[in-house]
Amino acid sequence: MNRKYKIEICANSVESAIEAQRGGAYRVELCAGIPEGGTTPSYGEIKMARELLSIRLHVIIRPRGGDFLYTPLEQSIMLHDIDMARQLGADGVVFGCLTPDGDIDLPLMERLMKASEGMSVTFHRAFDMCRNPRKALEKIIALGCDRILTSGQQATAEKGISLLKELNVQADGRIIIMPGCGVNSDNIRKIAEETGASEFHFSGRSSIESKMNYRNPAVSMGGTVKIEEYSREITDHTKVEKAIGKLL
Repeated sequence: MNRKYKIEICANSVESAIEAQRGGAYRVELCAGIPEGGTTPSYGEIKMARELLSIRLHVIIRPRGGDFLYTPLEQSIMLHDIDMARQLGADGVVFGCLTPDGDIDLPLMERLMKASEGMSVTFHRAFDMCRNPRKALEKIIALGCDRILTSGQQATAEKGISLLKELNVQADGRIIIMPGCGVNSDNIRKIAEETGASEFHFSGRSSIESKMNYRNPAVSMGGTVKIEEYSREITDHTKVEKAIGKLL
C-alpha cells in the first residue's frame, strides 16, 4: 500500500479485528451493535483485542444507537467508557455529540476531549447528522480532534464525494477527513483520487454460516424485529487486502 494511505477497519468483534490486522489494516475501530451504527464494546472485547493486536486500536464511545443527543446519565457512561478504554490500552476513542438543533455540542465535547487527553480522537458519523458541515468542521478542529469519519452527509461515501472533497480542501491539513460507509475495493481508488483523502474506513465483512444443527424457527432473539440468527458477519482479510491493493 502506498504509505500515504491508511486503512481503518470497523471491527464488530475481536475475530474481525484479527482478520483486519491479517489483511494489512493500519488501525481497527472496535464496535458492538453494528446494525445500530456501532456502540461501545465490552470490557472483555476491548481487553482481548488489545492483547491480540499489534496494530492501532480505537474504541467507539457510544452508549446506544439512535441520535447523538445524550442525557446526563449517558454522558456519565461515556466518560466511564473513555476511562475504561484508556486503562485497557486503547490508542484512541471515537465519539460525537450534537445539540437538539444539529450543531456540535461543544460543552459535552470539551468534557469528553479532556477525558481523552493522550489518546487519538475521531469525531464519528454524528458529523453526517449536523446541519452545517462546514461550520461544524471548524468547531471540531478547534476542539482538537484528530479526524472526522464521514460519508459526506450521503448514504455512502461514494455518493458524498463532492462534500468530502470540499471538506478536505477546507481542512487544509488541520484535521484528517476520513471517508467511510460503503467503501470497498471497487470504489476506494475513485474516492481517494476525487477527494484527496488519505485515510479510509470500511468493514470488509463476509457472512459466516452458523454451525448450529438444531434450529428453532418459531423463536427469534430479536422479538418483533427480524434478525439473521444463523449467520455472522466477520471481517474478511482478503477483502481488506483487495482494497489496499487498489491503492498501490
